[in-house]
Amino acid sequence: MKHSTRSLLLGVLFAVGLLPFVEVQAADGVFLETSRSEFQKIPIWIMGFHDGNSQTRIGAQLNDVLKADLRRTQVFEVLEEPPDVPAFEHAHCRGDAPRAKAGASGATVTTWGRIGKKNGRLVMDACAYDGGENEFALGRQYTGNPITMTLLRTMVHRWTNALVSHYTGDPGIALTKIVYVSRNKAGGRGNLYVMDYDGYGPKRVTSNREMSIMPTWSPDRRSVLYTTYRRNNQEIVQLDLTSGTQRTWVPSESLNMTPAFSPDGQLVAYASANQGNSDIFTLNVGTKEIVQLTAHPRADLSPTWAPDGRKLAFTSDRGGQPQIYVMKRDGSRVRRLTFEGKYNAAPAWSPQGDWIAYVCYVRGMGFKLCRMSPDGERRVQMTKGPSGEIDDSPSWAPDGRHLVFSSTRGGQSHIYMMTIDGTGLEQLTKGGKHHSSPAWSPS
Repeated sequence: MKHSTRSLLLGVLFAVGLLPFVEVQAADGVFLETSRSEFQKIPIWIMGFHDGNSQTRIGAQLNDVLKADLRRTQVFEVLEEPPDVPAFEHAHCRGDAPRAKAGASGATVTTWGRIGKKNGRLVMDACAYDGGENEFALGRQYTGNPITMTLLRTMVHRWTNALVSHYTGDPGIALTKIVYVSRNKAGGRGNLYVMDYDGYGPKRVTSNREMSIMPTWSPDRRSVLYTTYRRNNQEIVQLDLTSGTQRTWVPSESLNMTPAFSPDGQLVAYASANQGNSDIFTLNVGTKEIVQLTAHPRADLSPTWAPDGRKLAFTSDRGGQPQIYVMKRDGSRVRRLTFEGKYNAAPAWSPQGDWIAYVCYVRGMGFKLCRMSPDGERRVQMTKGPSGEIDDSPSWAPDGRHLVFSSTRGGQSHIYMMTIDGTGLEQLTKGGKHHSSPAWSPS
């Protein structure tokens, strides 16, 4: 029992991000990728969105949000606006004047439009011209009320996703959300918050007396699963984000943690110590059947599903130190994936299935983020920095080109976004005492 308890304690530590308290040795052989993706970005010029009233600045705000959205896509390269081109007062999508300007700009893609009020509703007309094809590419009109900054941003995000979809076939990520844990005072209990993908509009969604940790999204993004404490144990709860209702899936009879929905939403994989040691289980949400997948005297936890639902990767210290393993969805054919370094944990399988992101310990740098191919053959370090800065809890965007994670860079734990090659770093959270455990929603 003493051995099992020690293993479980280690498992809990690397599950909830208490990495500074785990003793590890240096890793060798981690490849630090320095080359950028060979994907050629599409030059795009924002010709301007006219609002009919220079005093409101709504057009300028729209342009700022759109520029930031397009840059984050990693699909477009936003060109600076030529100073001699004025905004159009009546920028109809098929108007001759704006199309002529777009064609003369030299940009591969040009976008413009107008924003204003009509019958008490906010109306946004958006247009795109393809210089390569020398033709009108697409146009959209968005309307809604009440007229707020949130509504304006939603319209811009929709237009960004429409452009991404038109040129790549992917749905885009501008309308996705991020759930995370936040403590707003020292020693405070953590609650769950949800914010836009770029950090805008954080909103608290739990008000529990006990700490709420380890959130993850349902495939339909209508709810989140998370772990909360009850009577010194942990239970797994599902929170409906629309109604606010909560449902307990795994009661607090023992330590239960790190839940993860299967891609089809039919199963929940999680770790539980109901037999004195942490093992991986699945719960069928329809039949309530529970199946134990692992049975090892050391700690197994942090399951993550392959996008086809056929395999799970997980963390285990069964070899003496935390490493990442993979198994079939029924628990068979367990195989170790990581061998380089004495600490590898918190795996996250990419939506496209081509990478598994995780926390790795790097010589001279401490706890950073790495990714590896699902067969474990290729290993790439994504973040770097001094050993005092801890990167933790990676989660993929639906496009597989971005990740969100928590980091103590700057001296306090915050949520950050970056691209798969480690560039485009943005801090998403502000204020508070501690922000951690982010999870990126599906599209």
